[in-house]
Amino acid sequence: MFRSILRTAASGALIGTLLSFSTSQAEDWPQWRGANRDGVWREEGVLEKFPAKEMPVKWRVEIGAGYSGPTIADGRVFVTDRLTKPVEQERILCFDEATGQPLWVKAYDCPYGKIGYQAGPRASVTVEGKVAYALGATGRAFALDVASGDVIWEKDCEQLYEIDMPIWGIAGAPLLYENLIILHIGGKGACVVALDKRTGEEVWKALGDRAQYSSPILVKQGETDVVIVWTGDSASGINAKTGNVVWNFPWKPRNMPIGIATPIVENNMVFFTSFYDGSLMLKLDPAKPTAEKVWQIAGRDERNTEALHSIISTPLMRGGYIYGCDSYGELRCLDAATGERIWEDLTATPKARWSNIHFVQRGAETWMFNERGELIIGKLAKEGFTEISRTKILEPTTEQLRQRGGVCWSHPAFANRHVFVRNDKELVCVSLEKK
Repeated sequence: MFRSILRTAASGALIGTLLSFSTSQAEDWPQWRGANRDGVWREEGVLEKFPAKEMPVKWRVEIGAGYSGPTIADGRVFVTDRLTKPVEQERILCFDEATGQPLWVKAYDCPYGKIGYQAGPRASVTVEGKVAYALGATGRAFALDVASGDVIWEKDCEQLYEIDMPIWGIAGAPLLYENLIILHIGGKGACVVALDKRTGEEVWKALGDRAQYSSPILVKQGETDVVIVWTGDSASGINAKTGNVVWNFPWKPRNMPIGIATPIVENNMVFFTSFYDGSLMLKLDPAKPTAEKVWQIAGRDERNTEALHSIISTPLMRGGYIYGCDSYGELRCLDAATGERIWEDLTATPKARWSNIHFVQRGAETWMFNERGELIIGKLAKEGFTEISRTKILEPTTEQLRQRGGVCWSHPAFANRHVFVRNDKELVCVSLEKK
């Protein structure tokens, strides 16, 4: 397949030389949910409405299947995928940002065994300086040279930490903190581990919980840097330097660990949402590393939901309100103080089980990528959802959910006035620059 990538990218190389990326007030997308891991896109010079119902593609390259969203840093695009023939392999791929030209590939044998939904790796690559950090669905961790793809170090976390493998594999994107790379893996007595980012050697490990699929985030409480991690058994705060658990809220799932959405924070409030188990709001003490429950709400089941029962989508919390996608694609607004539903809208994505929207905030506008491959510019407010413009970016692929014509489940990356998004067959780049 890499030969076909080379052929496809070569055809776009000439276009790339003519359509160079503008660097004025530009911003990379070097990790899960952007530069600050918060789902905020801060660039200017972006179009206000889409010029067509389908946007022209600047370049496209063939890739294999996977759930991981692309990341962009220093003129390179990183993404991971999976091949099943002639052997089962995961791959870490690097492309030129301007042209799509392949730069390198790191492939390694990786049988998935009993992991469900085997389309491919889940976690986005995290990039810092000259190093890219990747985590595969079975817990294979890599630090790679961004220029060459050479391995700096690698760890088989499944073997090292005796991972109690979650049914859908390892999914949380690596979190960088000072000299550490922090991983949510579900190991024995090591649900969360911190490795020295230079050597891969263990620095600390924490929690005996089962793994879940949510990515950890970093907050500051008083003088303590705290990693918030939502595991299969709890929502916990961990001292980022030492690995000591500084607060813990037990949250046993009534069915199975299924939480995927990243915890979101505003004004010392941290929000969690799960497909079966509804919503939880905790209040963080800004002066010291403690937390307390504000409210917790769950509906009777996945069809009779209360508050928010998200599956893949990470919500937004802004101005005292929460905006998110419920279990069957219902776009909802909640009062953050109480969890009370303010409104519901059914126009952003088709109603279906696990229907999905990825939200990215840019100024007053919310950019929404739905599972049909559509990109929407809109406004979310307590008064309701206002759609400004909608366009088609990518076709759904059928590696997942063939029964409804496939889906696009990977989170897009917004960088340097372009959007980068993948399905199970290709990675595409589309210009969003204001003309």
